[in-house]
Amino acid sequence: MEIKIFQKEMELKLFELLKSEGEDWGDYTSESGRTQYSKAIESSIVYVYLEEDDLIAYIRCKEDSGFGVYVYDLLVRQDKRGSQIGKKLIEYVKDEYKNQSIYIMSDVDSYYEKCGYIKIGSIFEV
Repeated sequence: MEIKIFQKEMELKLFELLKSEGEDWGDYTSESGRTQYSKAIESSIVYVYLEEDDLIAYIRCKEDSGFGVYVYDLLVRQDKRGSQIGKKLIEYVKDEYKNQSIYIMSDVDSYYEKCGYIKIGSIFEV
């Protein structure tokens, strides 16, 4: 297991992970969506979770000039869910940005509630 900062040469593996999720991530993997999402990745903080050379999971965030770090995307490959990988990625971001609040933009509230994060309005605070 290894968490690394995303590198451009990992993009193909990241899009393979997104495609494996089917229609839920289709906005990112369609022809126009992929171009747009590639740009979003370039302007984001992205960490990947690797097992050997396999990209198992990723987290995409944006830092808001010292006002906090916002998590926009978190995805763990289906066959690896339930093994705390998502939480490890979130905790990694928290450790990297110790002096800032971490906020999660989510439509999967039950997962973040299970992790023990506090919902504030429409976002979760780590």
